[in-house]
Amino acid sequence: MRRLTGLVHAAAASAVLLAAGCGSSGVVERPVTAPPPARELPQPPPPPPAAAPQADPIGDVIAQSQRLFDRGQQEAGLGHLAQARVLFDQALDSLLELPEGARSNARLKEHFDRLVDRISAYELRALAEGDGFSERPTVPASIDELLDLATFDLPAPPPSLREAVESDLESTAHDVPIPLNPKVLAYVDLFQGRLRDWFQSSLQRSAPYLPMIQERLKAEGLPLDLAFVPIVESAFRTDALSRAKAKGFWQLMRGTAVEQGLKYDWYIDERSNPEKSTEAAVKYLKRLHRMFDGDWHLALASYNGGPGKVQRAVKRKGGEADFWPLSATTRYLPRETREYVPMVLASMVIARNPERYGFTFTPADLAPTDTVTLPGPVDLRRVSEWAGVPVDQIQRLNPELRRWTTPLRGTSFPLTVPAGTGPLVEQRLAELPAEEFTALNWHTVRKGETLQSVANKLKVRRADLAEANYLSAKARVKPGQRLVIPRAPTTLLAAQADRPEPAVAKARPAAPAPTSAPAATPSGDLERITYRVKRGDTLSSIARVFQTSVASLRTWNGLKHDRLVPGDKLTVYTKRSASQ
Repeated sequence: MRRLTGLVHAAAASAVLLAAGCGSSGVVERPVTAPPPARELPQPPPPPPAAAPQADPIGDVIAQSQRLFDRGQQEAGLGHLAQARVLFDQALDSLLELPEGARSNARLKEHFDRLVDRISAYELRALAEGDGFSERPTVPASIDELLDLATFDLPAPPPSLREAVESDLESTAHDVPIPLNPKVLAYVDLFQGRLRDWFQSSLQRSAPYLPMIQERLKAEGLPLDLAFVPIVESAFRTDALSRAKAKGFWQLMRGTAVEQGLKYDWYIDERSNPEKSTEAAVKYLKRLHRMFDGDWHLALASYNGGPGKVQRAVKRKGGEADFWPLSATTRYLPRETREYVPMVLASMVIARNPERYGFTFTPADLAPTDTVTLPGPVDLRRVSEWAGVPVDQIQRLNPELRRWTTPLRGTSFPLTVPAGTGPLVEQRLAELPAEEFTALNWHTVRKGETLQSVANKLKVRRADLAEANYLSAKARVKPGQRLVIPRAPTTLLAAQADRPEPAVAKARPAAPAPTSAPAATPSGDLERITYRVKRGDTLSSIARVFQTSVASLRTWNGLKHDRLVPGDKLTVYTKRSASQ
């Protein structure tokens, strides 16, 4: 149609031009009228500018947590469970470290609980495979690493070292005899040379524990030099585990520990408790000392290799009860024991006079703590939230706990918490129902089920299932019997602080300085808001959120104590946002 109209216009224009060219034809010229201009259609109004995205700090935290979990999931899918655990820990850490807690917001709570369930699925698989994924990790015992070095011939120490040690022994009265044996001198040379950094850190790590150990040795009438045995055994690490499964400061075997009165079960391993393991080790050393008629060299050899092995060696040597002839050949004692005694004696030489050998030693005290008596099993995450401290700090203070919870039968269990936080934990224990103390999972036995069939169904090992319920692996279960499922609620509690520390600590950003809040009702650039108290809140945690002080919160709300009840409303003054 448009094309037809155009042709008509073109024909008309041609006719006009033709008429203009023939003026004598008598045709009257008429003015040509231009077509009317095209009518402009109204334009739509421009779209409004896009609104600036609203800040969503909760969403940001959740997104970051999810990214860490996704990366952990990828590692787990590749079979890299150790890397997966670290990332899972970080995913949960980013929520647990929020000042207001991981469950203070409905979105946070939903994400946190979903994350816990998904991580638990990996734990179940790992636990079924028996790799200890749900148990706290350990570090290699220093004794194993030292004995690995001892497989090589140590270089002969320089003559100057012999002279220095000889002079030291003449002026220092050791209560364990220390001969100028070439092996002893070789280990002194190794400790102050190639292993200087290791020995320095081990020696300094002993500082807060030495008074306790020496006091116990003195009470039993034993040499104070024995306080330095853990340097060689564990470098004073409570989480040290040897290839032979000896554990703790004193590297006690499980059988020896139980024999000396220490407790060991699915929940607790008191070999990792510094005080209790020291008491057991001192008793054991005293017994060995009597067994070998007061010979400390043979007693130390027995501490390493077992008394039976040393007694048989003495018998084969014709009754000659002297460690040095026994260790001069490979016929009587194993290499580990032959090397162990001179190692320990060398550590005693240096530790008694560290400055003389180029080391420093600064006396230190253990950090003050509170003790809370628990009425039953409690999840360490709950304690962490109530005390307002990271969960790994609770674990460090209670190294004998193997799992994420205090013992199932742990009525009156003494839990150590940071100084000043005991009242907060006790307050929560008094306020909350017992079912909120722990995240234990239960299974009710059905007719026809056995311990093995339940273990198969839940994808856990029968030994773990039995031990977690204080049963023998051959025990029979009855319908209606409730069994706790041996699985950790999160991998967070399985790792964290007891991982080996990096050589250089990462710098952490400084915390923002608290807003300086006046005692009277503030005004000006501060705005008043009303905050509703949530479960787990404390005045200090609320103060951190709003960057103010506990004293200001008390003043603004007329508080005479720190007790808060969920649902209470608090007046808080905080800085106005820039948009206001």
